[in-house]
Amino acid sequence: MRRREFITLLGGAAAAWPLAARAQQPERMRRIGVLMHSRPDDPEAQARLLAFLQGLSEAGWAVGRNLRIDYRWSVGTFAHLSRDAAELVALNPETILAGVGGTTTTLLQATRTVPIVFAQGIDPVGNGYVESLAQPGGNATGFMQFEYSLAGKWLELLKEVAPRIVRVAVVREPGPAGIGQWVIIQAVAQSLGVELKPIELGAAEGIERAISTFARSPNGGLITVVRAPPCCIGSC
Repeated sequence: MRRREFITLLGGAAAAWPLAARAQQPERMRRIGVLMHSRPDDPEAQARLLAFLQGLSEAGWAVGRNLRIDYRWSVGTFAHLSRDAAELVALNPETILAGVGGTTTTLLQATRTVPIVFAQGIDPVGNGYVESLAQPGGNATGFMQFEYSLAGKWLELLKEVAPRIVRVAVVREPGPAGIGQWVIIQAVAQSLGVELKPIELGAAEGIERAISTFARSPNGGLITVVRAPPCCIGSC
């Protein structure tokens, strides 16, 4: 081999070595924490995680290749939940996914620096998760289960469709979501001069009896509170 050809070949090989070395280097491993306030065998929790993993895969993330996920299935008291939240924060993950059942509040007590994404928040502004829906601020963002102001629109539409209505029964869910909706409906009812009758969700016989009793008087309407699909904070 002539000298010039040898130098050219050697130079090409030398230039290829860094490229080969870079190609052989593994991808940077990212770390995610997942805090669930449920049992590992809970069907609904498993369905949520399956959708989460599918979304990660579609975005190019694969467990074991460029992603590691640390799970904490916290059941029992909130003391256990606080312990599991602290353990996840100590692992220094890139971000933490918060399930339901007080996980977001507990994680925010454990850290104000690690990014937190809550899967289903109820009144995130009122609960202090975010500063506002348009500009979350802080280290938390995610999805809210319901925008309470919509509850007032239900009553306004009912009154527009049937102006003679002066009494409205509201079949509502127990818990924070139902209370938040009820507060908004009450405020709108006062401005419209409408009397409200709350009917708590429970046994079917009880609901049927309450609605039948309410319907005996004229000029009445009915609002049935239902769960709404989650809305993404900052982009709704």
